[in-house]
Order: sequence, then structure tokens, then C-alpha cells
Amino acid sequence: MTTDTLSATFAALSDPTRRAILARLAEGEATVKELAAPFDMSLPAISKHLKVLERAGLITQGRKAQWRPCRLDAAPLKEAADYITRYRQLWEDRFDRLDSYLKTLNEGENDS
Repeated sequence: MTTDTLSATFAALSDPTRRAILARLAEGEATVKELAAPFDMSLPAISKHLKVLERAGLITQGRKAQWRPCRLDAAPLKEAADYITRYRQLWEDRFDRLDSYLKTLNEGENDS
């Protein structure tokens, strides 16, 4: 079963632990143990989160001797941001129309 990268990115971002891991990796590479430190979960549980992030293309794991440092790959995040940006103008227009409508209602109440 093939999943498009955008769906994989949003699925990976749906979990707060994975979002926190990405935030940490935005500061620089880290080992699995370093990434697991702030969480109250086992290393195997963190590894499962890392596998989801890796399958989505959001991180890469290298190898330095016995260490497996993780690095952020932000390219899929840009694709997700670009997707969301397409809808930003739509929502801004809707909020502008709602604001105008509410002002009209408020003016009507003041005229009474």
C-alpha cells in the first residue's frame, strides 16, 4: 500500500510526541536516548514514533559507531505548509465577510 507524502506527513504530525520530537530535532541532531529523555515512555516506544517520522520522510537516522543520531528533514513540512497556505486566503475572506456582517448587525441594533 503506497501512501502519498502529504498524507504520511499529516499522519506523523497528528501525534503530540512526534511533534515534540520534531521540535527538538529542529535544534539539531540527537540520539534516540536524548530524544526519549523528556518522555515518560520506553525506548522501544520512542523508536516506534521515530519509525513513523522516518517513513514520512521527516527525519533521517545516521550511524556513528554505536550511535544512531536523528536529523530533521524539513522538506515534507514545506509541502504540508504549502498545502495549508492554499486555503489561508479562503479562510481570511470568510472571516472578513463575517466581520462585515457582524458590523452590519451591530449597526442595525444601534439604529433601533
